Amino acid sequence: MTFTTSTTEPVAADPVAVAPRPAAASGLERLVAIMAALRTPVTGCPWDLEQDFSTIAPYTIEEAYEVADAIERGDMVDLCDELGDLQLQVVYHAQLAEEAGAFAIEDVLAAITAKMVRRHPHVFGDVAARTAGMAKGAWEAVKAAEKADKAARRGGAEQPGAVPATSALSGVTAALPGLTRAVKLQDRAGAVGFDWNDPRAVIAKIREELAEVEATLDESAAQAAREEEIGDLLFVVANLARHLSVDAEKALRGANAKFIRRFLFIERSLAAHGGTPAQSTLEEMDLLWTEAKRAEKTPVGG
Repeated sequence: MTFTTSTTEPVAADPVAVAPRPAAASGLERLVAIMAALRTPVTGCPWDLEQDFSTIAPYTIEEAYEVADAIERGDMVDLCDELGDLQLQVVYHAQLAEEAGAFAIEDVLAAITAKMVRRHPHVFGDVAARTAGMAKGAWEAVKAAEKADKAARRGGAEQPGAVPATSALSGVTAALPGLTRAVKLQDRAGAVGFDWNDPRAVIAKIREELAEVEATLDESAAQAAREEEIGDLLFVVANLARHLSVDAEKALRGANAKFIRRFLFIERSLAAHGGTPAQSTLEEMDLLWTEAKRAEKTPVGG
């Protein structure tokens, strides 16, 4: 294949005076060719031939999380592998789109290249733009213009349930994990002044929402009401994390890892005496949980 510039957004001259990286280009070409072969009727892979955008999308999200996990663990070997898996997802979707006559991998590359150049006029612009540097709010201004262009291409029509392009909350995709999306929505609202200025006020709100959850414990409460109140509580907890500059998703992943670590301690401890969690009481397991906590807090050699 030959890489070309986008036909939908021509560029008069490439402002990035960087020589191409042949190894990277040939590697991508080979991956694209492999993906095309997997999707070739009769001779391709039966599983790959059955897939479409909707069936592949969950794998795309999963691979992005695995990239984040490798970064968090500081595992560069694993990160290299996971980035390859994520790159495959891009190539996979582009192959599906090319088969549908929508766009090809060249268009994907051209679009992101043009976007990065457009959003960095202080780096790739003319002399005046580079001299001026990155004006405050320039990135947001460029993104706002891009949103307006998208809305114009759609004829101004909004998808059912979508946030209008004119809203301060626009652009926060619904596909994000719940906690991440909550924080981004809160950031957008906070940018226009709809926010608390003290984390203690958020904590007070958490207590209020917790009391509302407690009120749904009555047997007469509808399950939908419980779900709504739990959602409100989680939303405010995410807001507290934001106010304290804590990554809510990262914090929750850490809590998950801690739970796994301590529960495995319980299982190992019980197994050493021929027991299992199912054969033990909650009180017995709780004592082991406390022991696991104490062991984690005890310095090595202490």
